[in-house]
Amino acid sequence: MSLWLMIIILFVAGFAAGFLASVAGLASLISYPVLLALGVPPVSANTTNTAALMFTGVGAYISSSNELRSDHKTTWKVAIVALVGGVIGAIILAVSPASSFEKIVPFLIFGAGLLMLWNQYHQPSSKKHNESTLVTVLKYIAIFLVGVYIGYFGASAGLILLSILMTTLNKSYAVTNAIKNFTTFLTNVLSVVVYAFTTKVYWWMVVPMGAGMFLGGYVGPIVVRNVPVRPLKFIVAYAAFGLAIYLFWTTYF
Repeated sequence: MSLWLMIIILFVAGFAAGFLASVAGLASLISYPVLLALGVPPVSANTTNTAALMFTGVGAYISSSNELRSDHKTTWKVAIVALVGGVIGAIILAVSPASSFEKIVPFLIFGAGLLMLWNQYHQPSSKKHNESTLVTVLKYIAIFLVGVYIGYFGASAGLILLSILMTTLNKSYAVTNAIKNFTTFLTNVLSVVVYAFTTKVYWWMVVPMGAGMFLGGYVGPIVVRNVPVRPLKFIVAYAAFGLAIYLFWTTYF
């Protein structure tokens, strides 16, 4: 395969992944397997994918600036808790054997698909209520664990975080999605800093994939504001199941 063809593939995959990341948090359903198909080892595919995802965060941040202004306090609380978890997850990835990483990926992606379907049928109450201390603690523990997951692998982590925030915050989908995008962006940045000193990142692949992710990340929030995303989420959920089955088969058989 020629270099230019690889660059085109990375850019197109990046755009699609960036769009899915900013809409539903499922970038790695596209970008991760594309990197694997291009011959990148699993752990490096994960770290390279995370590095490229930073550009999705930049595009989504620019496009979602109005939504993020609505609640700076909540946004930073969620982001800081996830950041702490992200550092721990990145360190775990750096010291874990690659073989262990390969074996757990199919189950993580399958679980993400289940969470996507669950999210479709879960309707959080629109009534305002005072959150108990226990609920608040549990919410931030869950956000911390998502941060660990982002640092370790991150596929569909945005979806998991979005589900938590939609359940616990009385805000519109557009605002909740913007908080999710900002949080995953900061956590990805911090994770990549750890990766740069502990494991291999294919930086030359980050550039074309990141450029596509920037555009996809910018377009995603615009679509969220104007187009129903429910059908898209169903498609992505079943795509997650298909990818999980494929990776399970290639890993264990």
